Amino acid sequence: MSSRIILISSYTSIALFFTGIFLSIYKERPKANIVESAQKAAQPNIVLILADDLGYGDIGAYGATDVRTPHIDQLATQGIKFTSFYTPSPVCSPTRAGLLTGRYPCRMGIDGVFFPESYTGIPASEVTIAEALKQKGYSTGIVGKWHLGHHRQFLPLQNGFDYYFGIPYSNDMQGVVYLRNNEVAEFKVDQHLTTKTYTQEAIQFIEKNKSKPFFLYLAHNMPHVPLYASSEFSGKSKRGLYGDVIEELDWSVGEVVKTLKKNNLDQNTLVIFTSDNGPWLAFDVDGGSPGVLREGKQTTFEGGQRVPFVAYYPPLIKAGQVNDQLATMFDLFPTFLSLAGSPDYKSPNPLDGEDITSVLAGKANRKGNEFLYYYNGQIQAYRKGDWKIKFPYKGNKGIQGVKDVAPHDTLLFNLKEDIGEKADQFKVHPEKVADLLKSFSIHKSKVTAAPTLVQRMPADDSHMIRYKQRKGLATN
Repeated sequence: MSSRIILISSYTSIALFFTGIFLSIYKERPKANIVESAQKAAQPNIVLILADDLGYGDIGAYGATDVRTPHIDQLATQGIKFTSFYTPSPVCSPTRAGLLTGRYPCRMGIDGVFFPESYTGIPASEVTIAEALKQKGYSTGIVGKWHLGHHRQFLPLQNGFDYYFGIPYSNDMQGVVYLRNNEVAEFKVDQHLTTKTYTQEAIQFIEKNKSKPFFLYLAHNMPHVPLYASSEFSGKSKRGLYGDVIEELDWSVGEVVKTLKKNNLDQNTLVIFTSDNGPWLAFDVDGGSPGVLREGKQTTFEGGQRVPFVAYYPPLIKAGQVNDQLATMFDLFPTFLSLAGSPDYKSPNPLDGEDITSVLAGKANRKGNEFLYYYNGQIQAYRKGDWKIKFPYKGNKGIQGVKDVAPHDTLLFNLKEDIGEKADQFKVHPEKVADLLKSFSIHKSKVTAAPTLVQRMPADDSHMIRYKQRKGLATN
């Protein structure tokens, strides 16, 4: 009996000896990098929430004091806020094309906005985030505005999404309907309830797919005009109807996050809130605020393409971060694929974004610091680092739905010192102009534009003109 105790004691001593060696070796090993840990963890769910025409000055986290956005602000507080985040375009369709493909929209010929009479849409040769994530085992769904072509071959289900519910284009266009997958679900749409309806659909998608990784793209039609809010939010904000709409969007964000928490998914879900472009200032009080930025939608001043962007994902993103470095919507494609387990994903088409997983983690800066400002298929400005050069503009006046913008010659701004683009530095820093033009020439040569898709064709109303002429009526 005593010999057995001695034997056990010997084995115990030996075990403790080797355990001690193992622990000493383990202590000397460096702790795993937070980025690598996040990439090796279970594939995160991804919820991308996109507002429509929401401005830099419409969110509390970005300085708004007359609109309450506690849920969006909380995402910023518990995650990361980017102050220099850019959309691919200052209008809807090109931005959505660039978001989903990680590519400048000119590469696919999407230079303007699709209309109900458009017979074109996102090319089949383009690979969307949804298609790429499906290859990694993700369930994919979009709720809300699509705006990349409404004919069957261009709709979400033909471009990588398993599920779709929403209005296929802007809510001010003819023929507003709700589609479910490829079919019309409702011909009569009460837009007072659109935000609430989208929220319910998003929650149902999460509930249905909670047992496996999913990608949910929640693309709200609001606050694009015409503005509508449900009775629970109507007349409640300090900024009129527009503020009511924003506060209901914030409620929607809260409901989505609440659903994630209810299903114990919030710790393994990347939640992003952003906007497709700046505010539509042509509609004054119904058009939102660019905050400290200059101009808004339909321009390549900062207010047109610099938008709010907040992201929350606890395993990777340290709370309370504010990032002032340039980042773009093109970055979402490679970043999502990296987090899904494919950091070395090779797209069949050239990408214009980069994996910013390390940036989200606060471990590195984005490698690239250049950006081309496209509008209507033309490069109207170029940024490199803190400097932006804006090319000559003829101006516009009296165009319905477009805010008047005065003509200007070449402009130069230091965006770090002058975020509002108030002080033109063109004559002060000619050497910087020359440097930017040289870099611009190199950078733009990397982006090959495809022929512009035909997105709208005017009706032939010559018969009406002749009729009015015969009757002596005005023809304008």
